[in-house]
Parts: sequence; C-alpha cells; structure tokens
Amino acid sequence: MPELTARAAAWAGTMAGHADAEVVRAHADSAGEIRPGEPVGRQAREESEAALLRPGAAIARGAGSRAVPEEPDAERTCFERDRDRIVHSTAFRRLAGKTQVVVFPTDHQRTRLTHALEVAQVATSIARGVGANATLAEAIALGHDCGHGPGGHASEDAFDAFLPEGYDHGPWGADVVLTSLNLCAETLDGVRNHSWSRPSPATIEGEIVSWADRIAYCAHDLEDAVGAGIVGLADLPGEVVEVCGSSRREQLGSFVRAVVAATSASGRVSMAAEPAAALASLRAFNYERIYTRPESLAQSEAVIAVLTALVEFYCERPELLPADLDAAGLPASGRVRAAVTYVGGMTDRFAFDAALTHLGWDADRLPKGQ
Repeated sequence: MPELTARAAAWAGTMAGHADAEVVRAHADSAGEIRPGEPVGRQAREESEAALLRPGAAIARGAGSRAVPEEPDAERTCFERDRDRIVHSTAFRRLAGKTQVVVFPTDHQRTRLTHALEVAQVATSIARGVGANATLAEAIALGHDCGHGPGGHASEDAFDAFLPEGYDHGPWGADVVLTSLNLCAETLDGVRNHSWSRPSPATIEGEIVSWADRIAYCAHDLEDAVGAGIVGLADLPGEVVEVCGSSRREQLGSFVRAVVAATSASGRVSMAAEPAAALASLRAFNYERIYTRPESLAQSEAVIAVLTALVEFYCERPELLPADLDAAGLPASGRVRAAVTYVGGMTDRFAFDAALTHLGWDADRLPKGQ
C-alpha cells in the first residue's frame, strides 16, 4: 500500500473535529460567535415573511398545499422544503447533462443546470427588490426546466408526435417529472406556466420567474455564442447596446432593475416599454443568429431523429424500460407514455449512447456539438 501524502493525512485527521467542552467545532481556531437563543424555526420565518413581504406576495403557511397532505416541517417553510427537494432530485441533477443551446457543451458553455441556477439568481433578485417571496421564486426557477428532454427544445418536437396533447416541458415537468416530490401547488403552477405561451402563473413569484427565465437565457445564450465565435458583440443591434449594454453583467443588471422599477411602481410584474423593447430585440437577434442558424437547425433535426427512434424502440420493447415505469402490462398508449417518460429523462450523452447501443446507429448520424 502506498503511504498517504501529507495533505491526505491532514484531511483524514479531521475526522472527529475539535472538541471544546461539550461541543465539537470544525476549526481548532474557531472564533466566530453569534448570540445564543432558540433556533429560528419555520414558524418564526413564517412570521417574518408575513411582516416583511408586500401584500400580494405568496406567504408560506404550515406544510403548504400539496396533493398528498403532510405534516409541517419544524425547521423549514413549505417553499423552503420545495426548493430543497428540487435541488436533491434526480431530475435536477440530470440537467447538468442536458443541452441549453449546444449539445455536448464545452467547459464554459451553459447546460440546463447552469441555466436554472442563473434563472434562480435573477428571480430572487427581482423578488427581493419588489417584496415578493424569494424562496418560492427560487424553487420555481430551479425546477422550471426539469421537464426538458435531451437535446434542448428539439425534444419537444420529437415527443409531440407521440402524445395527443403534445409535449410541453413546463406542464410535463410539473405533472410528470416532479410529481413524486409532492411539491406545493404554487411551485408546480409556476413550473407549469413559466413559458410566455402558457397561461399566466397564479402567483407573483411565478410571473417573476417567467421574466427571469427570458432575461437569463437572452443574456447568457448570447455570451456563450460570442465565446464560441458564432456571433460578435459588434453585431448586436444598436438599440440593445444603448439600453442594456453588450455584456451579460450589464444586460442582467439593466433588465432586473427594469422589472423591479416597473413592478414596484405599477403593482404588476412588468417592464417599461424601452427596456422591454431592448429585451425583445435581443431575443430576436439570438433567435435569428443563434437558434435558427443552419448548424442549430441541423443539430435539432439530428436530435429529433434520435429521440423519435428511441421512443419507438422502447415502445416495441417495454421490458427494457425501468421497472418503476411498469410498462410491460400497459396498453399501447400507456407504453408510449412510459417510453416518452424514460427517454425524456435521459441526459444527452445517455440518449446518444443508447442510439449507438440499441439502435446500431453510426456515430456520424448523432447530433454534433459546437
């Protein structure tokens, strides 16, 4: 056996921490102090929310409104529990392996996971600025894209063909992917309706996430595209640069302040006309120069082909689906839904490897990264 390095031995030596009277501390020289008192539990935080948040904000109460009733948590509000459940869920972890814009992203390009984190940052900034419930906004933001399949929005086009109601990542995330978490109705509503093409969310916090999602992806998709050499900042429309700047930092700051200002003044989650026009112009620029450029369309076509073939494969071989989907004894429509559920939960790499393994595809037929 090789001997431990000095660093490894020092790390192993911290197993028990550092005892001090009747307690154990992480650091031998710990000097941090806070005034002793009772733990700040759920009820105290609920009271703080009720006192500090503006009328119209969602207020956490007890265990929250859940499909399956639960007992309230002693330490956390109902929306804090939702946030924690989402962060620790398999669906959230898998976002690290799912496309934001480019499949097989490089080290510096966004994934669905980093996108969700950035949306949460924007959403909590807006929520705090207008006196809304930042914890609920964060929970919705973290979960808003859990219904996305591999390969980005192209997965929705692929799965549409198999479901009578079509496939929309918002409702699918709320009503299929996240149902086992037994989240609060307000959280699920925000996830279900965060896209602007959906009905308005039932809470202010849900509407905040709708804005935060668009603000975040418009800014960071541009930054990724510039980094990849797809577009240059000099190509940006003048009205965008004039109103919100050309960097991600400038754009996020401008748009967050615009939503906070308009919402605080009007009482409705909104943005003044000038910054809203700049955001629309930025999104239109991204749509034309990034999302619908020939390479992106070719990538989408390849994704659709892979996912369509995989769903068909698992429909014909339901015994290969995970046992928890219990597809073998289902009617044809149930097997189709089970196959879509399974393929939709895959990461990009898992799906494309499955095409090689189960479908016998040549690697040249798979989607290509940037």
